Amino acid sequence: MPRQPTIVGNAVLLVIDIQASAFMDVKEGIPMMPEYKDNMARALKVIEAAREAGLPTVYVQEIHRKDMVDYGRELDGSEGIHCREDHPGTRLPAEITGQRPEDYFVPKRRYSAFFGTDLEILLKGLKAQTLILIGGMTDVCVHYTFVDGHQHDYYCRVVSDSVGGTSPEAHQASLNAMEYLQEGAVIKTEDAIAKILSLSAAA
Repeated sequence: MPRQPTIVGNAVLLVIDIQASAFMDVKEGIPMMPEYKDNMARALKVIEAAREAGLPTVYVQEIHRKDMVDYGRELDGSEGIHCREDHPGTRLPAEITGQRPEDYFVPKRRYSAFFGTDLEILLKGLKAQTLILIGGMTDVCVHYTFVDGHQHDYYCRVVSDSVGGTSPEAHQASLNAMEYLQEGAVIKTEDAIAKILSLSAAA
């Protein structure tokens, strides 16, 4: 197959788990690569471009009940308790991300934004063809959302320096894995912004 354009048809920005904890000095439950906060700050520029271009934006939030009944096997690996509904780092910081009432919101209990949510129904309603992913974690929620988007036949694009992983090595390995699935999937922030803004220019 020939390499596909960066954006095919209608695009939607998925803001994955950019929660208050990304901007807090005290972290809980999940390790973060040293550049994580810088990458989340860079992701805000992608959100601004999407807003300027009128691109539909979906804010995804991992959130768990405080009695912890919905963690499942999530705590069997390297992660500790995180994203509990009563923890201050779990909320979506609209004062930082610029989230608006007209933006879309999808809560999730698992890593993939598709698993057990209404994301697929929402994307069908938006007639989405290309998904642009920013946020965290590159090797966990971003990766699994990308894979499910790929398996639902969306064109998936991950903004490599606007996502952050649990470590630099895990971050890069997941970017490599996503690029393996769709050639041209991994793009830089400046390229993503240019492509998004070109949509409004072409409208």
